[in-house]
Amino acid sequence: MPKLILLRHLKSQWNLENKFTGWTDVPLSKEGRESAKEIARKLEGFQIDRVYTSPLIRNKESVSLILEVLGKKDLPVFFDKALDERNYGILTGMNKDEAKARYGEEQVRLWRRSYNIAPSCGESLKDVYKRAVDFFKKGAERDLEQGKNVLIVASHNSLRAIVKYVENISDEDIINVEIPYGGSLIYDFAGGVYSKKFI
Repeated sequence: MPKLILLRHLKSQWNLENKFTGWTDVPLSKEGRESAKEIARKLEGFQIDRVYTSPLIRNKESVSLILEVLGKKDLPVFFDKALDERNYGILTGMNKDEAKARYGEEQVRLWRRSYNIAPSCGESLKDVYKRAVDFFKKGAERDLEQGKNVLIVASHNSLRAIVKYVENISDEDIINVEIPYGGSLIYDFAGGVYSKKFI
């Protein structure tokens, strides 16, 4: 039975500094790089046939480190901006605690986690869903239908968009979905249906 493995990138430098990163191309932090072995161990024993990620350096570095630990560094990797993090607009580069102090904690939560609400000059999760899920259906899902095991390493909101699709999560309930740095979700795929195995 083919498997879909979703993995959030390892901790970046701006994650470490508690900043909204979005489309800013920030490398992994030392802590993030050092966590690669522990994160990769969770994927040992899984056959991986196809890897997708975004061209943002934190995602590319995460893929490279994970595949190296797994002894699969020669596996081809496919890059697409559809898997980039959401554009955080006016919040980009801002410390998250400062943003809460300026705009209010609930408003920042809605900007970060709700489906339809976007920060000024930025994207909502609905915007990310359109690009990420369209890409997913044309690429990864077709691979799964052909019996291939697929690993997607991406940013938080592009993964949340895919999780919303594969788990059929409502627009209202998606606000409660969070994936930690280096967090993985694994699904069996059979007959067009996804069954979550573990996180």
